[in-house]
Amino acid sequence: MASITKRGKSYCVVYTYVNEFGETKQKWESFKTSKEAKRRKQTVEFEQMAGAFVAPREQTMEEFMDDFVRLYGEQRWSLGMYTSTMATIRNYVNPIIGKKPIQSITTRDVNNFIATLCKTKPVSTPVHPARSEFLTNSNIQKIIKMMRCAFHQAIRWDLVAKNPFENAILPKYRKTTRDIWDAETIRKALDACTDSRLYLAMNLSFACSLRLGEILGLTWNNVHITDEDIASDNAWIYIDKELQRADYSVMQTLSNKDVFQVFPCVMEGAATRLVLKAPKTESSVRRISLPKTLAYILRKWQEAQQEVKDFLGDEYQNFDLVVAHKNGRPVDNRIIEKKFERLKKAAELSNVVFHSLRHSSTTYKLKLNHGDIKATQGDTGHSEIEMITKVYAHILDEDRKLNAQKFDSEFYSNPDLRKVSVPAAQPVSAEQLLAQLKESPELLNTLAKLLAGNAMS
Repeated sequence: MASITKRGKSYCVVYTYVNEFGETKQKWESFKTSKEAKRRKQTVEFEQMAGAFVAPREQTMEEFMDDFVRLYGEQRWSLGMYTSTMATIRNYVNPIIGKKPIQSITTRDVNNFIATLCKTKPVSTPVHPARSEFLTNSNIQKIIKMMRCAFHQAIRWDLVAKNPFENAILPKYRKTTRDIWDAETIRKALDACTDSRLYLAMNLSFACSLRLGEILGLTWNNVHITDEDIASDNAWIYIDKELQRADYSVMQTLSNKDVFQVFPCVMEGAATRLVLKAPKTESSVRRISLPKTLAYILRKWQEAQQEVKDFLGDEYQNFDLVVAHKNGRPVDNRIIEKKFERLKKAAELSNVVFHSLRHSSTTYKLKLNHGDIKATQGDTGHSEIEMITKVYAHILDEDRKLNAQKFDSEFYSNPDLRKVSVPAAQPVSAEQLLAQLKESPELLNTLAKLLAGNAMS
């Protein structure tokens, strides 16, 4: 027998059937009106009674994920999100549960899927080599989050009745805090830096809280460093795009969504392209004030770049990029990161990544503005304040020392507690003592015992 269940504005016909493997399954079919649902219910019941019912073909997970990407992902995801999600599906979802019917997936199947992921080796690529023997708990959580989203969509499409990934038992992991440099270390790094391009990128990252893609995508039309701007402390930059390497086939699939410019390919037949695209989030579009010193650094860099332009003439490829190769072409982020690695080793500095300069910037600004999170958020471009408080609110060792010094000077030294004496007792006359003894018999008894004890001793 079939039944009708109302879900939201839809009417679902629910019935059971036996599939080709002899397994009893449940099917949900959605209709816009009650009349359509009743008609389908009658048809199913009649065909089942007559022995003419044809069991519906069950969609596999692999087929469903194709639909999910095509109907959902292509509409919502950015270039980077699309590329990483496709890699996740290709490497970890399809090989493990791709052949399973979507309607058969249970929470127990999900937990088995997670257990398998824990024993799965990460797929290495030339750009992203594997850094662990097995998938990390953090990566597994990202995979499950993506699958949870996919099954939410499956519910909307009336393919399944519930989301088996909702109550899955996820492996625990402790989120590690990224190491950062303090201001003194950053000064040491800048002093040791002999590469002018890296020097500029490091200053922009630390002073302006910029991501590397935002630095490499910065154009001169968004840099305001005239004499008047600098003299009035009103020098600023405007962030409205970022440089990213994108898969050419993905760009075609997404119809160059959010892409402003595709740079010419150096190597013929390359699968990727450098592009200027919209920033990570809407909040990433922002105006950032420049410290005067950094404004002068940019002025000198602009003058040097103009000299190269004049020398090369037509050979200079003018894309208006601030950080560019000598011929004007865009700089891949891997070039800056490799230069940064060499600087760390040469200067014998602690091991951090280039992105850590942005973390250091955020922490340093919170120190300078006494914890003004909103002001700091304006520079970083985070959409949520929690990103600053959770990820970037580092307490540096130098701050702990400073707090101890302040505590000592403010509390222990004023006044000096080691020299504080007990106030002297005020003298009491015989008449006053006699009056107190008359009012308190307990005190009189105590005094008598004390006197008796002294007499015996």
